[in-house]
Amino acid sequence: MNYMQQSAIPALDAGHLAKWRRPFALLILMSFGMQVAFATWSALLNNFVHNRAGFDGSDLGWLQSIREVPGFFAVGVIVVLWVMREQTLAYVSLLLLGAFVAVTAWFPSFSGLLLTTFFSSLGFHYYETAKMSLELQWLPKERAPQMLGYMLAAGSAASLLAYCGIMVAWKFWHWDYNTLYMIGGGGTVLIALYCFAAFPRFKGPVSQGTKMVLRRRYWLYYTLQFFAGARRQIFLVFAAFMMIERFGFEVHEVTALFLINYIANMIFGPIMGHLVGRLGERLALGIEYLGLVIIFAAYGGIYIFDWPVWMAAGLYVADHLFFALSIALKTYFQKIAAPEDIAPTAAVAFTINHIGAVVLPALLGYVWLISPASVFGVAAFIALLSLALALCIPRTPDIGFETIFKTSSGKKMV
Repeated sequence: MNYMQQSAIPALDAGHLAKWRRPFALLILMSFGMQVAFATWSALLNNFVHNRAGFDGSDLGWLQSIREVPGFFAVGVIVVLWVMREQTLAYVSLLLLGAFVAVTAWFPSFSGLLLTTFFSSLGFHYYETAKMSLELQWLPKERAPQMLGYMLAAGSAASLLAYCGIMVAWKFWHWDYNTLYMIGGGGTVLIALYCFAAFPRFKGPVSQGTKMVLRRRYWLYYTLQFFAGARRQIFLVFAAFMMIERFGFEVHEVTALFLINYIANMIFGPIMGHLVGRLGERLALGIEYLGLVIIFAAYGGIYIFDWPVWMAAGLYVADHLFFALSIALKTYFQKIAAPEDIAPTAAVAFTINHIGAVVLPALLGYVWLISPASVFGVAAFIALLSLALALCIPRTPDIGFETIFKTSSGKKMV
């Protein structure tokens, strides 16, 4: 019996399967596969566009804006789900991501990089949308923070493997960009094909809607997603570029910095998951956003006060550690969402997350040419707004208890 002919197994009742064929194992393996390609692309991109394509900050900003266009249209996942299931969409998206990462070095021009970046990003963002929906459907609420922490660690392990390989291959074996991109992207393609062949079909407890869902009671979740996307994009585009432009980092040095980040996430990812479970979403997100206000303000201080490279590298690692607490935003939505809303709302939320991501990189790329410190000042302000919004989350969010301002009975709740 092939994959398409299989009857779906309820994900929450798959305990009779071998551990390596259960839904959580599939989520772990797909997270690993996605990060192999994405880590390869990320580790090489800044040096590749600077050295081979002659990009400046403005060019990089435009490239990153184009990369976020598929995320802005992630709501299109709802239409795709008319013809394929989320699990299948995750496989197809991984194949698309891996294939276009593999051929990135074939097109070392502005237009060529826009093309490969767009299609690899389409695979990345549609995979992330499908994966988020599957996580919230397949993982039990009481264990979701811890399990998401382990998934973060698995993705970090994949990135660690990719970064170690790139660092060694570039520094000691003198492999070129094309070889590294082909291996990284090809590895993700192979993992996607294995997942398709080795795992059964799973289904969530409730059939998902296939129409766009935009509900007033989810307003806080939507707003936090908007600010998260804007803030995170500033970091992804400009923090690593700063290390190259201001401090002259080479490929193996940038990769070593990424390597430290993912070793830390492998260790602290599960710890952060347990922490979210113990502290609750409001306190966990409050800690994250307060930490990011300080970090982005300090990034600006590097340019204002000419602080040394070791401080910039330390801030880069600290940002990744605080980002691990963003697990709490997923579990917050899992607690307040009607079960049938998860898939369509995941698509809508991904689109909202990328509104700022599409606009800000290109706009701030021009600001970067004048005042890099101002770019990080914008990020610090966004983090401060996020902190204020996180305080609107109840201590025990639930359906009807989405914010501190009202409960299902219309009464205020703190």
